[in-house]
Amino acid sequence: MYKVKVVHKPVIVVHGGAGAWQTERMDLGLAGVKDAARAGFEILKSGQAALDAVEMAVTRMEDDEVFNAGRGSALTINKCIEMEASIMDGKTLDAGAVGLLKDVRNPVCLARIVMEKTDHVFLVAEGAEKLVDLFGLERRDPFTELRIQQWGALKENLMQEKLNYMPKLHRLVASHSQLFEPSTVGAVALDKNGNVAAATSTGGFSLKLPGRIGDSPLIGCGTYADNEAGACSATGIGEIAVKLVLAKSTCDSIHVGRSAQEATEKSIELVNRRMHGGSMGLIAVDMLGRIGAAHNSPNLCWAYMTMKTHQPKASLKAKTVRDAG
Repeated sequence: MYKVKVVHKPVIVVHGGAGAWQTERMDLGLAGVKDAARAGFEILKSGQAALDAVEMAVTRMEDDEVFNAGRGSALTINKCIEMEASIMDGKTLDAGAVGLLKDVRNPVCLARIVMEKTDHVFLVAEGAEKLVDLFGLERRDPFTELRIQQWGALKENLMQEKLNYMPKLHRLVASHSQLFEPSTVGAVALDKNGNVAAATSTGGFSLKLPGRIGDSPLIGCGTYADNEAGACSATGIGEIAVKLVLAKSTCDSIHVGRSAQEATEKSIELVNRRMHGGSMGLIAVDMLGRIGAAHNSPNLCWAYMTMKTHQPKASLKAKTVRDAG
């Protein structure tokens, strides 16, 4: 008896960060996620893997300084840059992650090298940096004038005790949402062979303490992909995604029968209930090619592309899930 090979319809979803996008940057953000979705989808159309597509999409956003990843990364409290990223293959559950990177042009590419060329999942700082030269990855100064200006203004407010800084991060973001805009880029995809993948990259949030690791490089927190469920990438306050293991929880929700959209909404409801509405956004794709996007933040800059859309569809809003309390 012959086994019929199922051909899936490829789909890609990308995000450029949740938060409150400033008016002057909205068009740039939308253009950036459209470009990323288009680049990733071209990979899928050519028959390549979902893993290749999400890597391509995220590198495009890492190269676009409007986003807080790669070239546009935010500065730590001591005026340094510490980038992080992860990538995961839903077919094998293989994953790679990197953190505390200073000048790697595309952290997501280094994360894939960790996944494919080492026996490890997560490398940081000097250990990760050694692989950059070993595998010929490009370095680049990630500092931008905008991030330097933002750092100066925020540091002044901090020194004048105008910021309620740490330890209650959700209070900080409630009164000073500009600290978290825009935050993190990510992508999820389904290819024609029915494999899913996810990738996420970020510079973290402005004035973070040196050595802080967020959810983006933590498998299951900011990134997760599993062919038995789907794929998810998170954006927002990393500490919240870590506490709730949010990307894995979303995929688990898909695994028990929810659509990608239902799963993302359910996860944001969980954020509202357990974390009192701390700013978060999620994108997802399930094994039927259905997409999901939800957030409780003012905006979620995101885009998607399928065989039916012909061009990327982008928006600064998805399903907004408010705190019922």
